[in-house]
Amino acid sequence: MARKIRVVQFGCGPIGCSIVRLAARKPGFEIVGAIDLVNVGRDLGEVAALHRDIGVKISPNADAVLKETKPDIVLHATGSSLPTIYPQLEQIARAGASVVSSTEELSYPFRKHPELAARIDRLAKENKVAILGTGVNPGFLMDTWPLAMTAVCQDVRHVKVVRIQDASPRRLPFQKKIGAGRTIEEFNKLVAEGTLRHVGLAESIAMIAAGLGWTLDDITETIEPVIAAEEVRSSYITVRPGQAAGVKQVGHGWRKGEEMINLDFQAYIGARESYDAVYITGVPNMEVVIKGGTHGDIATAAMIVNAVPRVLAAPPGLTTMKDLPLVCALPGA
Repeated sequence: MARKIRVVQFGCGPIGCSIVRLAARKPGFEIVGAIDLVNVGRDLGEVAALHRDIGVKISPNADAVLKETKPDIVLHATGSSLPTIYPQLEQIARAGASVVSSTEELSYPFRKHPELAARIDRLAKENKVAILGTGVNPGFLMDTWPLAMTAVCQDVRHVKVVRIQDASPRRLPFQKKIGAGRTIEEFNKLVAEGTLRHVGLAESIAMIAAGLGWTLDDITETIEPVIAAEEVRSSYITVRPGQAAGVKQVGHGWRKGEEMINLDFQAYIGARESYDAVYITGVPNMEVVIKGGTHGDIATAAMIVNAVPRVLAAPPGLTTMKDLPLVCALPGA
């Protein structure tokens, strides 16, 4: 009988708990540790709503957990900023464990954080582990998926991806993150402070360009509110007419003054239709649509868990979704 993959969960917030619930259903996984600064001492099964204890207590001491449990891999979900979470990656790598992280800036950090990316790559190689940043977006819908669709094209001249989400069923932190219920003045202030934005469009653009062998001159982004024309509400937030229902953020990849890549991300309460779509201008032209869209929280946990075997089989270093063999669903219990 094959040995189970020893897993530690680092970060036990809403996304981390979603990852735990899925990982606990996979027969090839054994959850051996949990790291977080909240819910310390509580059983991970209780915190993650597994409705049973699993004998794993949440600890704030990452070094102690990693040393005691000796995991094969750490499922990491603590933040979006790569410089902020780098010390955590260093702890994990030096403990000899590979990483699959939901940190958006880790998904393709070579353009925005080239020196830090090189340091992570060296760190991983020195400790003979692999490190991957992935999720639903970035990680799949606005980078890996469109790249995969170009496989049937003889020529590609332009890539456009559109993601429209009704944010009503999403978790409260996500609704706050997109500015739902804010006045336009509050929304614009948060944008100016850099605290209201979807993280990952620039990384996805850079990954698509690298995959297609394009050298971009510039990557730009625009952010604006989606303004409610009538009252809309979720279970958590009521948005009045004239307030921001959410965000419209568009990223552009430019080469010689020509737009090569366009990523249009919209998430707001009350969207009448959710969908994900890829439009490729080339030979042939391609238009592929996921009707109803992709549930971000479900898909993020799935990507993190399903990527584990590919990461464990990858050569040591910092890797990306475009470099891995095809990630697919793992069998359940």
